[in-house]
Amino acid sequence: MATRKKQKKKLTTDAVEILYSRIVGESTDMKALLAEAEREMDIAEQIYNLRMEAGLSQKELADKINTSASVICRLEDADYEGHSLSMLRRIAAAVDKRVKVSFVDLEETVSAT
Repeated sequence: MATRKKQKKKLTTDAVEILYSRIVGESTDMKALLAEAEREMDIAEQIYNLRMEAGLSQKELADKINTSASVICRLEDADYEGHSLSMLRRIAAAVDKRVKVSFVDLEETVSAT
């Protein structure tokens, strides 16, 4: 009878991997929360990058779309969850872009993290 050797867990010193395994682990709920946070961060980052590529300050962009610099600051915050499609369209138009929305399977977005 062949004995199975226990597979040793590969040790890592990568802090991100360690934190991910300790905090998220195999939890589907935690993976979904992380995926949502990543989506919000992605939107904020895209707004920031568009503004920077256009060479605009927050105040200048705000003036172009008839809002305040504090609103732009909030929209560029990764923790902000209130992005509206109409506001994203206003920002896009101010920098000669358009918004493109796509729908993907929920499993695809959760498993991608």
